[in-house]
Amino acid sequence: MVTNSTRTSRKIKAILLDAAGTLMEPAEPVGHTYAGIAGRFGRTADPDRVLRAFGAVFQSMPPMAFPTTKNPVLEARERAWWKTLVCRAMTAADAMPDEFDAYFDTLYAHYADPAAWRLYPEIVTSLGQLRERGLALAVASNFDSRLPGILEGLGIAELAGPVIYSTAAGVAKPGPGIFHQALAALGVDPAQAVHVGDGLEPDYRGALAAGLSALLLVRQGERPAIPADHQLTDLTGVLTWVDNGPRDD
Repeated sequence: MVTNSTRTSRKIKAILLDAAGTLMEPAEPVGHTYAGIAGRFGRTADPDRVLRAFGAVFQSMPPMAFPTTKNPVLEARERAWWKTLVCRAMTAADAMPDEFDAYFDTLYAHYADPAAWRLYPEIVTSLGQLRERGLALAVASNFDSRLPGILEGLGIAELAGPVIYSTAAGVAKPGPGIFHQALAALGVDPAQAVHVGDGLEPDYRGALAAGLSALLLVRQGERPAIPADHQLTDLTGVLTWVDNGPRDD
């Protein structure tokens, strides 16, 4: 729940939004997808073990950002980043398909398809209501060049506004550069914006360090030790926060 506070009110003109985990999620658990596609290539895999391996490897990977890299080299570097992650994860899960190159190509194409993703139930309505309040919206996400097409296919590209993703931005959250690029696309100063995302370090603390307000989306699970009125259970909470008058820390 979002509560009022005694802090000084500040005028918010823009909302920056994370993508995966905030606007959308995989249509099925990652472990099931990785294991299911492995099965097409003759390799049996335990979805839970694959998911654990994926999570551990993902946390160990370098930032998904490639400074000064432009297409078509950018897309090649994106694929290489993901191929390294998938190779390490499937090796750790003892589930490496013999035809790994073909397996990876199939997996990578799968996650480029909007059908591999689903919006959270409140997203379309909440984005529309934020627009109705005259707020500018943009997406700031640690993602790759597949993201704009995914959002287009999910039907929210126009609602969500400019899409700034880390591989093209050349910097990943929690670095301030990706936030500032999104704000520049909207013509808004950091003090006039709030970022909403599900990651404590990249989204919440990263946005605060970049000079924005920040709200952490905690859909389920344990709540972190940050102010209760900085935490949301879904995107409708942003409407309450804006309507009640956002505050300076």
